[in-house]
Amino acid sequence: MTLAVFVAPMFSTAASEMIEAATSFADIRVAVIAQQPLSALAPMLAAKVIGHWQVDDVTDAAQLEWAVRSLSRQHGQVVHCFGAYEQLQLPLALVRERLRIHGMPSAIAKNFRDKSRMKDVLRAADIPVARHQLVAHRSDALAFVRDVGFPIVVKPPAGAGALATHRITSLAAFDTVLAASPPTAANPMLAEEFLRGTEHSLETVCIAGMPVWHSLTHYFPTPLEVIENPWIQWGVLLPRDIDDAQYDDIRAVSNRALAALGMHTGVSHCEWFRRTDGTVAISEVAARPPGAQITTMISRANNIDFVHAWVQLMLFNTFTPPTRQYAVGTAYLRGQGSGRVRAIEGLDTILRELGTMICDAKIPIVGQTPTGSYEGDGFIMLRHPDTAVVERALQHVISLVRVHLG
Repeated sequence: MTLAVFVAPMFSTAASEMIEAATSFADIRVAVIAQQPLSALAPMLAAKVIGHWQVDDVTDAAQLEWAVRSLSRQHGQVVHCFGAYEQLQLPLALVRERLRIHGMPSAIAKNFRDKSRMKDVLRAADIPVARHQLVAHRSDALAFVRDVGFPIVVKPPAGAGALATHRITSLAAFDTVLAASPPTAANPMLAEEFLRGTEHSLETVCIAGMPVWHSLTHYFPTPLEVIENPWIQWGVLLPRDIDDAQYDDIRAVSNRALAALGMHTGVSHCEWFRRTDGTVAISEVAARPPGAQITTMISRANNIDFVHAWVQLMLFNTFTPPTRQYAVGTAYLRGQGSGRVRAIEGLDTILRELGTMICDAKIPIVGQTPTGSYEGDGFIMLRHPDTAVVERALQHVISLVRVHLG
């Protein structure tokens, strides 16, 4: 029996699904490391786990190594050590190297985790990315602005998605950001050229460095616009047909990017732009499954359990490419106003008109506190064989349903 250690900060719904998938394989014993006690895991699932180690911070490589070593002393040699949380990828790689556990090495993990290093690698491989610079002092910032002009985007070098990302349109605004979080040589800020166009994602399954399957989504509006405007309800569309010529360029660019970054075996989540002139540019690439319900969307579009497929890929280096049967769209419901959820408008109409298309939903509950997340306070996921039908329905949900706070 092979021992696999799954790591997550919390026993969230997504983490629980991944643990459930890992325990479903008869020849795999599963132990978990988390910042929560085992009692936070559902009892029936906790009973399937052979070991648990609680740490204060799973992203601290020293604590993580201590936990893995402790589990190994109790249960035998650890053969797999993995997790899906973005901030875990580098500490996981460091621990695997120290303990001689197979998996992505730290040098490759840094290529994906450090967004400045990532763009350096991609630019050296002649892959289109936004111009960027690490900013340690105000003079660095001014030099970068002189080169690219406003607007620019600033973010942490080790950020995830659009979190802690700001669009800067003036020197005064830039000075405000610099004053609020002064960069240093030890803790610089990443400044990037602002890419104009539509934003998308491309998810790719690789085995031994070879892309074997992919999926693709459209964001509307862009995640940065969503972050900047908490009132905006937004959507993600996964088309049914993504193999035609209009996506040839991004498939080619993404495959080159993964090769340059060193992707071996796993699922990657690439965020990219179709610029206003029609060309493509990579925003950033993560060596993990996607968030924002996209993993579930992939499952529904292909009639598979993509979480199970990812875990199987991580444990056995195998993946059976599915065939897309549906287009899928997700509308993210965000509270309007301030306070707790007091009413949901338009839901009855959507259930009546689109009920047969709804495949998943999380409806906000009256009285709940807003999440504060860009994903909002709930979502409605739609599925249909015709992409145009899903797109129209998605726009209908976004425009009609309103979550009122008060």
